[in-house]
Amino acid sequence: MKGVLLVNLGSPESPTAKDVKPYLDEFLMDKYVIDVPFLLRALLVRGIILQTRPKKSAEAYEKIWTTEGSPLVVISKKMHKKVAKLTHLPVALAMRYGSMNIHKGLQELKEKGVTEVMLLALYPQYAMASTTTIWELANDLQKVHFPEMTITKVPAFYNKPDFINTLANSIKKHLESFDYDHLLFSYHGIPKRHIRKTDVTKSHCTIDNKCCVTASPAHEFCYRHQCYETTRQVVELLGIPEGKYSQTFQSRLAGDKWLTPYTDFEINKMPSQGIKKLAVVTPAFVSDCLETLEEIAMRANEEFIENGGKEFFAVPCLNDEDEWCQVVANWVNDWSKS
Repeated sequence: MKGVLLVNLGSPESPTAKDVKPYLDEFLMDKYVIDVPFLLRALLVRGIILQTRPKKSAEAYEKIWTTEGSPLVVISKKMHKKVAKLTHLPVALAMRYGSMNIHKGLQELKEKGVTEVMLLALYPQYAMASTTTIWELANDLQKVHFPEMTITKVPAFYNKPDFINTLANSIKKHLESFDYDHLLFSYHGIPKRHIRKTDVTKSHCTIDNKCCVTASPAHEFCYRHQCYETTRQVVELLGIPEGKYSQTFQSRLAGDKWLTPYTDFEINKMPSQGIKKLAVVTPAFVSDCLETLEEIAMRANEEFIENGGKEFFAVPCLNDEDEWCQVVANWVNDWSKS
């Protein structure tokens, strides 16, 4: 019997430092997120970051928390419910971090008699710190706790025509009444070394603005290429002219060389460059979360206005839009026939 496991990032149990701290510990101690030896990672995370970060992060979560709970979890549940109604297969929802873990998701499917699992990480672009960590944990759990199961991993869907069409339609719909000067595509950042680590050729990814547009097997696992390709295809579909859009990377940690240009730096410069009405879309996320709601819709918005901007619009993620849920259900139904 076949079944589906949808997996998103996760969330602390509440917007308090007490609950944020264990969540951050689980997240930042992941060897695919901070990919340094364990002792160094523990020193960095538990000896430095967790001494101050939980309080600051809790304050940010407090700003976006709803009466129903964490926006990411609430939205993911709504999306999951819609997808489940559009397919005959059992569909479970899990989070990589937090209490709604992958083990519980696989257990739920097992109890329904599922032996073949379609594993869909809800990240359009492949990255070691998002996709790989989900795949590897699911593999480990399968070997130890669910040996009767087989798992089929869905590749990154950054360039699938139905995803691109849905994303473009959503952006167009949300911007119908906003006459923007510029559309910024802001993707979650990752350290440059992650790009090189996932380069299957071990030589192609030079991160010099040439490698991402030169065909290579490396592109199957290159986050940077996949981000630029998502942007290129959406821009082409929407007919946005050169100069009216750009791409940046957000949410970096200090002390590393991350993908550039940086979202906050670029947004703060835009008013002086004549961009007074800015729209920002975040295509690395399918569900609105801390990075889209607080970092972009609140913080970036405030800084843009403070630097001379006039109007700012954060385009919502696909969330539980009907068209997006139908696309995911179509993938499930196609797989069920394979």
